Amino acid sequence: MAYVGPFRFPWGQACSRRVHGIASSLAAGGYDVVVASGEEGPAAPSRLAEVDGPGSVSHLGLGELPSVGDNLLSKSAQVILWSGRTTLAWLDAQATKPSHVIVYGGGTQYMVRLRRWCRGNRVPLIADVVEWHSPRQLIGGLFGPIHIGAKIALRYHYPRCDGVIAISSFLEGHYRERGCRAIRVPPTLDVLGLPVNAPPGVPDRSGLTVVYAGTPGRKDLLANVIHGVDRVARAGGDVRLHVVGPSPAEVRRLLGAPPPSSVRVLGRLPQPDVSNVLRQADFSVLLRRPARFAQAGFPTKFCESLANGIPVIANLTSDLGRYLNDGVEGIVCVDHSAEALAVALGRALRLSAEERTVMRKAARERALESFDFRTYATSLSGFLEEVRA
Repeated sequence: MAYVGPFRFPWGQACSRRVHGIASSLAAGGYDVVVASGEEGPAAPSRLAEVDGPGSVSHLGLGELPSVGDNLLSKSAQVILWSGRTTLAWLDAQATKPSHVIVYGGGTQYMVRLRRWCRGNRVPLIADVVEWHSPRQLIGGLFGPIHIGAKIALRYHYPRCDGVIAISSFLEGHYRERGCRAIRVPPTLDVLGLPVNAPPGVPDRSGLTVVYAGTPGRKDLLANVIHGVDRVARAGGDVRLHVVGPSPAEVRRLLGAPPPSSVRVLGRLPQPDVSNVLRQADFSVLLRRPARFAQAGFPTKFCESLANGIPVIANLTSDLGRYLNDGVEGIVCVDHSAEALAVALGRALRLSAEERTVMRKAARERALESFDFRTYATSLSGFLEEVRA
């Protein structure tokens, strides 16, 4: 089986975590998966030893993506004129054609070529769909080639694939309404393999430590998080926020002022260090507007927090309501405002140490049940067999 697309595979990026999770589920179900990414990488498949299952996952780089230093004209030409040609040449060179091709992140030109190849070679094509970007999130905006290409792929090419793996109920419903075979698989990771005590213990300290970990971009309302924490701290609440990902300069630009004393900006950290920061916190925090992009996607950081045994304080977007029960795996904010977060933080401050311990255990158990890649091995394998039938 081939998992292809113009994405980068280095561990730690959201796209690579998604690909790694789906590929690991398929390997656990007995498939041998070759991940052919768009970055420069090994020319021959290099097996990933850490995958758990009767199958395997190997990775190679096809160099589909423009180089970082290329100018805009060169990047546009790469995407519009040549996107997908290297992938097709690699597929043609295989002695045995893959049983399935799964595509992640393919724009219009990439999909035109890949769909034609799969039809001609009678290989089922499955789209892994994880986003519905708003124009303001993409370079060039509404009339930019990236947005137009992504929109055509979402509305025209993906519904014409043999199947769709959707990250959310929103996307699953969208493609089922168009007559597509679709299966919903949220973000997954190796929850079982994380070195977390069971049940995780609450750090022996007073007050409340919360953490935001990620790249806010135009999705996460980090400014609202900071203002909510500051609101509680100014009212005398013993609460502190650790921000992982954005640099101090980026946070200052976001706020238009230095962050308050209750906020510590740690900047970008290696993935193991991010997990360590999470485990030392009482809660992670996430606020998003209930816009279409938020309902269609699913925040990987939410799954990673629960996997590390850390409850989440968040407003409900996408499918979070399936996994975040108020007072069980975390605390639900009534909306995405700083004021709503301040109310939720006040509730968290009133919890006893024993109540926090119970909540951390529930977070970990939810992640094991819902976000471990092994959970979806059987359903994904059955879906692929259905698509091939």
